[in-house]
Amino acid sequence: MNAIRRSISRRLLAAALLAAVSFVSAAALAQSATVRPLPRDSIYHLPAVLIDQHGRSADWRAHRGRPQMVAMFYTSCRYICPLIVDSAKGIEHALTPVERARLGILLISMDPARDTPAALKSVFDKRKLDAARWSLASPQAGDVRAIAGALGIRYRALADGEFNHSSALVLLDAEGRIVARTERMGARPDPEFLAAVKRALAR
Repeated sequence: MNAIRRSISRRLLAAALLAAVSFVSAAALAQSATVRPLPRDSIYHLPAVLIDQHGRSADWRAHRGRPQMVAMFYTSCRYICPLIVDSAKGIEHALTPVERARLGILLISMDPARDTPAALKSVFDKRKLDAARWSLASPQAGDVRAIAGALGIRYRALADGEFNHSSALVLLDAEGRIVARTERMGARPDPEFLAAVKRALAR
């Protein structure tokens, strides 16, 4: 009887060890898939920490995994920056509900000294942006020029505290590669850019 019990115990132990090994192997595979290398042309190779309208700080690579429509702006801008928001909303409204759910929209400040989470949240609320898709964020001051360069945005700080800057919507694929851009601003979407967004979302 004792021999039978010992045999059963050994079998149960072996089964438990096998299950544990299988679990660890599955977890290791999942982790390796999550941290797969970025494509060589991904802008996410540039390290940057962003603080969003809720005061949350995160590496901008946290946006990896779904296409992103990205622009640079600043909250005290009264002219072109509101048009940038209108342009992004125009693209958003031209998508189907399923497409909208797959798109992220990221507006990055070029004026982090003044664009605190409270300032970002004020614009977020005033423009009635959807938190499921939209994020307004400020980088570290030393990262602004590098981010602008990666996105192809030109800007210059003026003596009165305003900025002279180019306006563009930049489309990134899920891996952070630039696949399209438009400098056509306004609520009526650029048809070519809209088509590129739809293609990116269909992949």
